[in-house]
Amino acid sequence: MTKHKIEIMDTTLRDGEQTSGVSFSASEKLTIAQLLLEELKVDRIEIASTRVSEGEYQAVKSITKWATEKGYIDSIEVLSFVDNGLSIQWMVETGAKVQNLLTKGSLNHLKYQLKKTPEQHFSEIQRVIEMAQKESIETNVYLEDWSNGMKNSRAYVCQYLDFLATQPIQRVLLPDTLGVLSPQETRDFLTDIRTKYPKMHIDFHAHNDYDLGVANVLESLKAGVNGLHLTVNGMGERAGNAPLASVVAVINDFLPDVEISVNEKALYKVSKLVETFSGFRVPDNKPILGDNVFTQTAGIHADGDSKKNLYFNDLLPERFGRKRKYALGKTSGKANIQKNLQELGLKLNDADILKVTQRIIELGDKKEVVTKEDLPYIISDVLDSNIYEEKVIIESYVLTHAKDLKPSTAISVKINGEIIEEHAYGDGQFDAFMNALRKVYKSKNLNLPKLTDYAVRIPPGSNSDALCETVITWETQEKSFKTRGLDSDQTISALKATQKMLNII
Repeated sequence: MTKHKIEIMDTTLRDGEQTSGVSFSASEKLTIAQLLLEELKVDRIEIASTRVSEGEYQAVKSITKWATEKGYIDSIEVLSFVDNGLSIQWMVETGAKVQNLLTKGSLNHLKYQLKKTPEQHFSEIQRVIEMAQKESIETNVYLEDWSNGMKNSRAYVCQYLDFLATQPIQRVLLPDTLGVLSPQETRDFLTDIRTKYPKMHIDFHAHNDYDLGVANVLESLKAGVNGLHLTVNGMGERAGNAPLASVVAVINDFLPDVEISVNEKALYKVSKLVETFSGFRVPDNKPILGDNVFTQTAGIHADGDSKKNLYFNDLLPERFGRKRKYALGKTSGKANIQKNLQELGLKLNDADILKVTQRIIELGDKKEVVTKEDLPYIISDVLDSNIYEEKVIIESYVLTHAKDLKPSTAISVKINGEIIEEHAYGDGQFDAFMNALRKVYKSKNLNLPKLTDYAVRIPPGSNSDALCETVITWETQEKSFKTRGLDSDQTISALKATQKMLNII
């Protein structure tokens, strides 16, 4: 079977940055650009809009410098405008070589926003393309609001595409700017254009306002488009853009005649980095990337996984550099417990597993979160056994926080019976505590895991004296794990979670 190669253009750094409250620094943009091209292996990236800010100017200069040295400069694209050459001059100064020229793809936008005739608009576009040619800049053309153009002014869209077919451009970029298309409309509109302009390179740019982004992308591929515009984590204005990870999985699993270059195993790694830089959290149930999507909760599912993988589908976590987990809670069964015990290297007889399972169900009924790392504590408690022994105890501590003074902590820690005391300052009480703890462990030539996430929860509608749950995610070279502390004081709950971590490592 001959495969149809599809270009993947990632626009996280341009369209994705339009997510409310998100702004990447120049160094963050460079890091993400490098990962997208070198590890994720997308074909092209759209990194900025021209003439936005000095920070954007410097970011594009740093990316184009790196891309030129590494041979990626033709894969770097910027959004430009019909502005009588000002965008072209900006691109020349920053070293960018490919413009994605923003133009009007619907008659309503042209008439009511620009107040111009099609002929006037086409003439100005032609002049910008000619200026770009003189500066050795390639041109792709966006038809902004193209989807509404097809709905309300199809004759104008065809008139415009007839004009573009005469121009020295590389690609025509067709966005569903407001996310208004249904899958059937997407396929019908793009099939019509593909039939009329068989040699034109067409990219489809989907938005997710009706949660139809991935479905519309699938239909666009069936209609014969040449390229797709996607974002990491589905970032973008309003409900976001079509998400890269989901589209990659759909293509690989449902379209055997389509070939893409994206490295699936790097999707999760890049997602987490973008999540960290942007502060835009990935929902736990987001396909491919969410914390829960490879977690079996029901005991019957865990049992089925042990018997010919009855509850597996083609979305195996290993494809994306991830692992399957088995949740512990009120729906847990013996199989869930056994799966987690195997990972911890622990063995219990059937009678003891039944007791532990019952305790986990009781905790789940109280809406308490139970993690794999909690199991040794629960086993010790329920069976009154010595399977878990606290070898590290935070014996005492003094936390100080005074106005205009840096927070400090003095701690006394017992490690295998030896008491070690240290003192440190920090940006907050917990930071000071961790700095003192690092001194303790450094004195023993030991390293602490990296803290990668810190979440605090109190029950909705609670008062100031409510119990506070702190869940901390830690990362070592071997694994990532979570510990939980519960106390009416937020800092103390974090200290309790940290003591659990010290004993786990």
